[in-house]
Amino acid sequence: MADSSWNPAAAESNWGTDDMKSALADITPAANSTPPTGPPKNEEALKIAREAGWVQPMAHNYKATAPITILNGDASEAQPDAAQAAEGDGAEDLKVSTYRETTWSHDAKRSEWKEEYGDVGPRDEQLERDLFHGEHINRAGAKLDNLVAVKVSVESATRVQPIKSFNDAGLHPVVLENIKLCGYAHPTPIQAYAIPAVLKNYDMIGVAQTGSGKTGAMLIPVISKLMGKAKKLAAPRPGPNFDPMVDRVRAEPLVLIVAPTRELCCQIFDEARRLCYRSMLRPCVAYGGAPSRDQIAQLQRGCDILIASPGRLIDFMSKPHVLSLARVRFTILDEADEMLHDDWVEEMGKIMGGGDANTDGDHRYLLFSATFPKRLQKLAGKHLSSDYIHVSVGRTGSVHINVKQNIVWCDQDKKMQALYELLISMPPSRTLIFVKFKKTADFVDDYLYNLGLPSTSIHSDRTQSEREDALRSFKSGQQPILVATGVTARGLDVRNVMHVVNFDLPAAEYDGKNEYVHRIGRTARIGNEGLATSFYNEKDEPIGPFLTKILLETNQEIPEFLQHFKPDDGALNFEEEEEPDFGDVVEEAAADGGDAWGAGDNTAAPAAEGAGDAWGNGTASAPAQEAWGTNGDADAGAGGAW
Repeated sequence: MADSSWNPAAAESNWGTDDMKSALADITPAANSTPPTGPPKNEEALKIAREAGWVQPMAHNYKATAPITILNGDASEAQPDAAQAAEGDGAEDLKVSTYRETTWSHDAKRSEWKEEYGDVGPRDEQLERDLFHGEHINRAGAKLDNLVAVKVSVESATRVQPIKSFNDAGLHPVVLENIKLCGYAHPTPIQAYAIPAVLKNYDMIGVAQTGSGKTGAMLIPVISKLMGKAKKLAAPRPGPNFDPMVDRVRAEPLVLIVAPTRELCCQIFDEARRLCYRSMLRPCVAYGGAPSRDQIAQLQRGCDILIASPGRLIDFMSKPHVLSLARVRFTILDEADEMLHDDWVEEMGKIMGGGDANTDGDHRYLLFSATFPKRLQKLAGKHLSSDYIHVSVGRTGSVHINVKQNIVWCDQDKKMQALYELLISMPPSRTLIFVKFKKTADFVDDYLYNLGLPSTSIHSDRTQSEREDALRSFKSGQQPILVATGVTARGLDVRNVMHVVNFDLPAAEYDGKNEYVHRIGRTARIGNEGLATSFYNEKDEPIGPFLTKILLETNQEIPEFLQHFKPDDGALNFEEEEEPDFGDVVEEAAADGGDAWGAGDNTAAPAAEGAGDAWGNGTASAPAQEAWGTNGDADAGAGGAW
């Protein structure tokens, strides 16, 4: 039986770790020297972790984010009876809150327009530094050519000529300046087709790999089209003496962007703040778990672009004095395959055509995702105009070649030790660890913390302030190891996430194939490279054939225990299969206003064949496959096992 235990030296020789070694260079000295508020008890393990280069672990201060009740300006520790009594007395959103004072994403700074500015505001050096020069903003990597070198298929009655540069796209000068400030040198394939399509007033479905610039593809043309027209189209703004406690000004956005998770909403909001810089357009974000009164106050100050999760959006739609959709010119669904799934039928019906939604012919619909099964594409067509444009970059649901995938055998009872040894053996870097269950996330987080590693965790049972604090510390590098459930799998874009670990592989029967694509797509963003390590054992056999095809498609080596899944004829068939009835089985099912995402289709659909231009076909070199071991089955090959 071959000895295939983990070999750090071999791992580094098989996958370049130079980038990992510098991935946390953006942590400030203050972050490195921050003392833990509750150090782990295992001093020897703490010493080992520090010698390996990991920063000090920090215990979470749960009391700092514990709920309090604010009633008539008085704050006290949470008292459910008092809160219920306040609600029973008809207390308004602006008068009662059950949240401790904290920093919320919806209060982030953005350009504030004044009448004397005209169409373009002056530069604000401090705001410009905050928006564009923050150390946590993702930048394009050296392997951006791999992102461009993929086939693009276009289905439409009208030919769309892709742009080759932002300067040739006919974009507003201020938008071009903001694009440069963002560090975007060239349009990605999805941007090259989406920008001219939207500028020419077409509805659109855009399907592209994770980390391919879909957020920019949706925001850049929409903001550019509205620049100069906002004063004519937008709702009246409150005057300089506006008092949200007295005056009532409802939000009437021109753009509505709906995303399935709170984290993704906040991320899109950050990008909108950058691209709207110096414009009259004012972005706002609304999501569950945070104080609605504060979000309403932001809406009342002016809202031209609203990014919202379904639950909070429907709540605000039910309050005509808070929100009207009568002026909306663009409705955009991010992660559209998730939003159009059966679980969201009622919510999406209300959003797409409920209330006072604009039903005029000038209302455009844009749908974007990385995975988009054929059945949902047909459903999406019911909401779009007959001449909509469908752009697919690469095979729908494919994984990018910039992600080095290691599928390694690990027995279920050896996963904890294997995870620790993996993290200690590799250079410290932002590492995202995915698990199936919320209780597992807590357990793994505690285990790593007690062994001296700077970890934190996030899942849907955490309060929103805890979720935002965890992401903030992960982005800053103070806690560069984040243990997460699927709630963060969709769209999370954090700079220098060099390593994704599937501690638990997703279940194939519950949309696991699409979830795997979204999970490992958290690394290797916009031309950067990344590593994805997945622990595999006999429980994961249902997803084994799919993993084998993904490895073959990206020219990566197949481990011994997956060899028997290789197609005999060498053909890779990614045809979609029949969807199961998910019911209430998925643990992270939508709850609390739909801020946890559930199940979509359980296979990736083949790319649509169209008459579009092609950007070429990129091929990856075949890196050697590193493994923790095999299952020891005689049919599968040799194996020492964890």
